[in-house]
Amino acid sequence: MQLPEEIESYRDRKWHREDSLRVDTAAAAEEMVEDLGLCLGMTDVRKRLPSVYIAVCGRRDAHMPRNVQKDPEASTTWVLKDEVIARGRVYYGKIYKGHSMFLAPRMIPVFNALWGCSKKGESGILSANARLVLKVLRREFELATSDLRDATGLARPDLTKALDELQKRMKVIPQEVIYVPKFTYIWTLSEARFAKEMVKKLTRETAVRELARTYLRICGMTLVGELAGKFGLSRKEAGKANHDLIDEDFAERIEKGVYRLTRLK
Repeated sequence: MQLPEEIESYRDRKWHREDSLRVDTAAAAEEMVEDLGLCLGMTDVRKRLPSVYIAVCGRRDAHMPRNVQKDPEASTTWVLKDEVIARGRVYYGKIYKGHSMFLAPRMIPVFNALWGCSKKGESGILSANARLVLKVLRREFELATSDLRDATGLARPDLTKALDELQKRMKVIPQEVIYVPKFTYIWTLSEARFAKEMVKKLTRETAVRELARTYLRICGMTLVGELAGKFGLSRKEAGKANHDLIDEDFAERIEKGVYRLTRLK
């Protein structure tokens, strides 16, 4: 289904796909994340979601080149990503499907309810390597990747896999990127930087509804199966969430499985 031009224009504004709205500072990137609720980092139009890279490019047809090292827009995006991580005003991590995402603080309880796990449930959900990394970070508070490798005794691939697992479960985040004397991430606990948001509890039903609300606000219009497919939800719970938004007069049903914001702004 081809999107109506007014929806594309809506996304141009929200996703900063216009030259006049291009993002070129960390503060502007943070403002965009706060407005949207969530966005990706170094991805282009093929993901059909907003990203910092698209906003840096300021156009609809933003495609990541094969040689990103020589691309000025990719380089700018990378620098902004590092600055935003260090500033710590929005959440950053690989949360779902291995995509690095930025979340506005208000969305942290939503994603934590859907993909996080409680401290009590860690032993039944996290792998032994992930629990080992978490134990070390709880003792040391923050560590560089190389120091984590030394402290845990894990091989590089095993540590990377454990860190990805912990990011998905919203247990750890990178809090800084260091380039000198060598490139490394500094890791810390998610609850250390976003304590208030991490302790807020939501039911799964509420979290799915708020994710649906945010996604519709981001996109203006959602097509059949989009919400469920992009975030790994069941069609049933995604459909119920969208129908709840219709009951609130936040959304309207165009046809089966297709929903649109009641008021485009």
